[in-house]
Amino acid sequence: MLCAAAALVALAGCPGRRAVESVEWPVMGTVAAFRCREKSLLDRADGVRRVFRELESLLNAHDPGSELARLAALDDAEILARCDARVRPCYAEAFRWRDATERVFNPRYRGPKTMDLGAIAKGFALDVAAEPLDGCDVLLDLGGNLKACGGVWRVGVLGGHDTLVLTNGMACATSGTYYRGQHIKDGRTGGDIAPRAASVTVMHPTSAMAADALSTILFILGREKGEAFLATHAPEARAVWVESL
Repeated sequence: MLCAAAALVALAGCPGRRAVESVEWPVMGTVAAFRCREKSLLDRADGVRRVFRELESLLNAHDPGSELARLAALDDAEILARCDARVRPCYAEAFRWRDATERVFNPRYRGPKTMDLGAIAKGFALDVAAEPLDGCDVLLDLGGNLKACGGVWRVGVLGGHDTLVLTNGMACATSGTYYRGQHIKDGRTGGDIAPRAASVTVMHPTSAMAADALSTILFILGREKGEAFLATHAPEARAVWVESL
């Protein structure tokens, strides 16, 4: 993968609010969590579980039977024409970020006949799963990629001093090497990068998919170039850098 969001974003609680209920399960090579403050909402976790499972079956780069693996050798236009309509926005966004970054972000970093959406698929899955939960006091967590469907959620970044506040529709994602070691690849070369920071967390007001992709892009570029890229291409987003743990 270009980057599975190596996010260690800890739930920090919200003073004066009811206890958080949580359901967790393994999916997409990580652990998903459905968090809420109303027990009556827990039954909505099954719908989220179903969405994540369906998207994993389509976008799993490590399953030779997945749609992504079957389409990988095609050119971009053919992939967009033939892929399942449910995942077309994920491919399109990955290609857009590749072009915007001059291949720093590159779903074909292993070669022209390959495809890996690991640096964007989890964020995409969060956005899809969150749609029917709009306005519910729920926080979705997919391997440390977070999206608030409603309510107010406070989260902390490992090694950082900032407390992030997520409200309806907001999302964040973290990229770093402290959790999974060196796994983030430079899309221009397919090789490892020399990390310039311990992690970078990107908050986005509406899109977990954008936060997921941007955290990878900024981590590869480093703080100076990353901040300049963010100001130009996603000024609505905010980055929180942790220089060392």
